[in-house]
Amino acid sequence: MALAQYTPKEYYNSKNQGYYQFTTIDDIISNFLVSYVGDDKIIKSAKRTEISYHAQRTLQELSYDIIDNVKSIEVEIPPSLSIPLPHDFVSYVRVTCLADSGIERPLKPNNNTTAPVPYLQDKDYNYLYDDQGNVLIGKESEAAKRFKNQNAKTEAKDSTDIAFLEEGYGYNVDFGKRFGLNPQDANKNDTFIIDQPRGVISFSSGVKNKIIIIKYVSDGLNIDDDMKIHKFAEEAMYKSIALAIMSAKSNIPEYQINRFKKEKKAAMRSAKLRLANINLEDLTQTMRGKSKQIKH
Repeated sequence: MALAQYTPKEYYNSKNQGYYQFTTIDDIISNFLVSYVGDDKIIKSAKRTEISYHAQRTLQELSYDIIDNVKSIEVEIPPSLSIPLPHDFVSYVRVTCLADSGIERPLKPNNNTTAPVPYLQDKDYNYLYDDQGNVLIGKESEAAKRFKNQNAKTEAKDSTDIAFLEEGYGYNVDFGKRFGLNPQDANKNDTFIIDQPRGVISFSSGVKNKIIIIKYVSDGLNIDDDMKIHKFAEEAMYKSIALAIMSAKSNIPEYQINRFKKEKKAAMRSAKLRLANINLEDLTQTMRGKSKQIKH
């Protein structure tokens, strides 16, 4: 039976272009049952639900470390300067602002402020509680509000804020530059903060009504269409599932577990190299002129 699910005509007229690169989790589980589980196999017995659990956990770990499971969304920033994080968000990779030329301008996280949980207080500064005795929480912290209302570019030029200046004396008059600038703050573009508990990302005022692109990592378990593995990492998937199942059983000899640890490590390394997508022509183009002396 052929591995292709569509004829060329059906493929080009469908919305599943590129599907042949991947193998679904259901196929991984079925293949694992055939190849690894049985009386004459290294794993004598294993339930499909057990394999499914370890397959999903393996997919998560591979998504974080090996598989290029990076998604991106493009949104326009509303006047509130806050948007919800993507529904399958785990961690961000890159946040950029789209310029009129189509070039992405990188935005950096602002590590000088946070989005704390705002407790409500009365006029005497006592905490307010609900009927169950829990502290009442405000919709948005004052720190986040003030962050969104400030303009990062204006603040950077404000000579009254010594945090941005050299020892409180402004620009270095001798060299015409700032001395000892913190590299993580060396960015003229706007900044953002992520409120993890509320699932919100907020931006400084310079990006209002502009297009923002958020590239983020997902664990690949959000929907069935996401639960697939690249064929380059398929063998690493099998070895990881086998090791996880064998490690949880009590009657497996230690030498077999050690063997699969080595095989898993080798399969992971092979998958990482394959998925690195190192193209010889691209590498040759990048390395051209590297031997030339750079004059200062």
